[in-house]
Amino acid sequence: MKLIKQYFSNSSFLSIALISLISIVTITIDSLKKQGSLTLILFTAIIICSISTSLGIKKLKQLKLNQVIRAEGPKKHRAKSGTPTMGGIIIVPIGIIIGNLFTFNGTFHHQVLGISTLTLAYMFIGIIDDWRSYSLNTNSGLKPKGKVILQAGAGILFLLWANSQGLIHSNISILKNHSIYFGELIWVIALFLLIAESNATNLTDGLDGLASGCGAIVFTGLAIELILQDDINSYKLASFCIAMAGSWLGFLVKNKHPAQIFMGDTGSLSMGAALIGVALISNTLWSLCIMGIIFLIESVSVIMQVGIFKITKQLNGQGHRILLMAPLHHHFELNGVKEVEIVRNFWFINIIFVILSFLLRST
Repeated sequence: MKLIKQYFSNSSFLSIALISLISIVTITIDSLKKQGSLTLILFTAIIICSISTSLGIKKLKQLKLNQVIRAEGPKKHRAKSGTPTMGGIIIVPIGIIIGNLFTFNGTFHHQVLGISTLTLAYMFIGIIDDWRSYSLNTNSGLKPKGKVILQAGAGILFLLWANSQGLIHSNISILKNHSIYFGELIWVIALFLLIAESNATNLTDGLDGLASGCGAIVFTGLAIELILQDDINSYKLASFCIAMAGSWLGFLVKNKHPAQIFMGDTGSLSMGAALIGVALISNTLWSLCIMGIIFLIESVSVIMQVGIFKITKQLNGQGHRILLMAPLHHHFELNGVKEVEIVRNFWFINIIFVILSFLLRST
């Protein structure tokens, strides 16, 4: 029992286990669908991104693009100071290139191209944010208002393009043969979700391997959902998702605890944008909400922490915090839970909710 516990508290073992699990998923799908390309896409992305990340670490260190640690953050995180960041600038373009190369032929490629453009736009917002943090030697980066304006601008351009292509659904599919009609309100919802999801993935990127692992899990979950739709359009989007999942798994090899590189806002913002872009076009928003439960919980924990503090301060003159620190993963850290164990448990919960999403869709 002790040996098993040691294995499941080892970041290398957990990373290999996650890569193996997702590999089994793609191999199973390929054997059932007689396609044989998802596994090829996955391993192409994993291998190229793993090698590129190793090479990129050296380059980022030379450029001295190191993570600035929050002064008010957990004290243990001060040891992470000096770790190179902006890893997303390596991973995201590779994932996009692989995703497009494997879906270039035939119809519906414009959908993958549109999502890729959105992802790159959010990556550039992340670059601006990370560069500002680096140049000012602060963890804050862009001011919240400025970041939201840039996110909204990129989101509006994407939605205008999607509208011109007739890709946005006014009916959001909920359960099997059930949907909710939102009419013109869908545009407000879509823009809100674009901004919210990219910020949620950004907030989740606070522990070694947490966001990269969860991202790979959710991209894989969406890919399975799309494969079940059983049409050529969905298969192309699924291929893009697997390319992104493989890219983040390749990154995880060096991002697991103790991390040798961080994705930065460059990676986390683009991750959320890609997820929402796929979900909007494929009408899998409901599934993404369930599969992305960790992103949702992390985001809500921050909103509740700030909201309750402000309300209690206004009522009592002294703010009250419901968590030791937000986002939620820091609360567990300050309660003495090891970083690797938090990441392991969050990954496990994420996988459970991906499975739950499929069970709900079948009812």
